[in-house]
Amino acid sequence: MARIKGALNAKKKHNRVLKLAKGYRGARSKQYRIAKQSVMRAMASAFAGRKQRKRDMRSLWITRINAAARLNGLSYSRMMHGLKLAGIEINRKMLAEMAVNDAEGFARLAQIAKDQAA
Repeated sequence: MARIKGALNAKKKHNRVLKLAKGYRGARSKQYRIAKQSVMRAMASAFAGRKQRKRDMRSLWITRINAAARLNGLSYSRMMHGLKLAGIEINRKMLAEMAVNDAEGFARLAQIAKDQAA
């Protein structure tokens, strides 16, 4: 049986990494060893960034709900507590969307929450 050399697989691996490093400056996009380090770090940062984005969005929703709740005479925590007591299961994303685009509907929910909390 003929011997199979590893050059083809190594070349494929190098090209895959260098393709991911396209657009990086200098040796980061040209030399495999340095490109590999840059790509590994970039992928780690991208993974962390996707988790961070989820936290940031939840924080934004809470800020919007709080602002709209205060316009209706409630704090965020009292609003959420009142909705829970009323058995209204609506997530923060939808509440924030209502706060921005449907002030009348949000005001009705705030009134229900206020009645339940009192």
